[in-house]
Amino acid sequence: MQSFIVLVIVITPYLLVSLISLLFLLILVILFQLLWNVHPKDAKLPPGSMGWPYLGETLKLYTENPNSFFANRQKRYGDIFKTYILGCPCVMISSPDAAKIVLVSKAHLFKPTYPPSKEKMIGPEALFFHQGEYHSKLKKLIQASFLPCALKGSISNIENIVLNILPTWENNTINTLHEMKKYAFDVAIISAFGDKGELEIEGIKNLYQCLEKGYNSMPLNFPGTPFHKAMKARKVLNETLTNLIAKRRKNENIDGGLLGVLLKWQDKRSSSSSDQLSDSQIADNIIGVIFAAHDTTASVLTWVLKYLHDNEELLKHVMKEQGQVRQRLIEDNRGLTWEDTKNMPLTNRVIQETLRRASILSFTFREAVHDVEFEGYLIPKGWKVLPLFRSIHHSPNFFPQPEKFDPSRFEVPPRPNTYMPFGNGVHSCPGSELAKLEMLIFLHHLTTTYRWKVVGNGDEIQYDPFPIPNRGFPIMVHPRK
Repeated sequence: MQSFIVLVIVITPYLLVSLISLLFLLILVILFQLLWNVHPKDAKLPPGSMGWPYLGETLKLYTENPNSFFANRQKRYGDIFKTYILGCPCVMISSPDAAKIVLVSKAHLFKPTYPPSKEKMIGPEALFFHQGEYHSKLKKLIQASFLPCALKGSISNIENIVLNILPTWENNTINTLHEMKKYAFDVAIISAFGDKGELEIEGIKNLYQCLEKGYNSMPLNFPGTPFHKAMKARKVLNETLTNLIAKRRKNENIDGGLLGVLLKWQDKRSSSSSDQLSDSQIADNIIGVIFAAHDTTASVLTWVLKYLHDNEELLKHVMKEQGQVRQRLIEDNRGLTWEDTKNMPLTNRVIQETLRRASILSFTFREAVHDVEFEGYLIPKGWKVLPLFRSIHHSPNFFPQPEKFDPSRFEVPPRPNTYMPFGNGVHSCPGSELAKLEMLIFLHHLTTTYRWKVVGNGDEIQYDPFPIPNRGFPIMVHPRK
């Protein structure tokens, strides 16, 4: 009994100190929360909630239906409101006119940016993070790789990827999203490196799988977290790309894909080798382009298959259109051409409507380069500004019955600045034509050769972090008779 009393006397002070410490910490958190929304010029800041300290509203954004997330705040605060996501104070805007100001007419006031965690993973030299001469120079180079004259030479390579993938699906249940990621990644690799089949490419593929898992995770750089593992993979990826760059330069065989274009560039006004792009600039931009080309295209294609499956009559019309294209190919004994893909009006409209309805790119990031007066509010220097493409695409003012999947709405061009699936202005996605091309090639071969049926409940949605059909939209694929 005496031992027990002594033990209590010894332990109680420690418990008391612990309780006092916890209470003090709780008080600090409450005070921090109360002060979280305060700013020296708070009267001029847009309305809105900054959420919890550090986390802000990130978890809500990535676990709720984004249509509801944006619509609820738009209804409460209006077309411009503040929030805090991914470690950044943000101002979200949801009107076409405001989006045009940020992306086009006053783009110099809002530099392209990403949250710090994503910028670290892609690399600070990537095209996405720059304005001015460097951006202009680099965008011309990258756009040159995605112009029709360059893409025409890629069609047979993309078609071969499709023809190798589809037979592996026959009479099997597949996870559509996973398979589409494989396809989009293979196309991205061909676009980035050409079709040389270098040994380093397989290692790059494996490293990207690790990067992808950490890309949309919380930026917690502790051992064991997806973000920490991704950052380690990013370091190895940079070393692998540097070795590949050195190998091509040494062999004087630098042609092949975007990498070849970047390696060959040299400022024509100077003969100095210092005017060439550095290895880190080349590596960051290759990584950035693959990031941009991979995940989003795979998600769009997954939604296309779901929407076609859910609209049987529409699917019949698409199959008829693609059947006519296939008949011409058989008669001429040839593969698809650029001209064939431009002769698929209905399939093109299906892709356009999927890009609107699914709105994989819900918003884009910009950053105020200094304090900006914007529609009567202050946007402080360094704050992120997010034009909400999803809110604009789902506005009944611009797209009647926005929740209805209706490709016919694109039989006439949409109003300016109301349809921005690839962004807008000088920083819009340079690979948009490649994305549409690989979708058309894939849909041609799928709809003319196979049929598919959903396995399980195909109506449920999950958020990972943007909306995708539940469980990656599993389907059973059979050859058409």
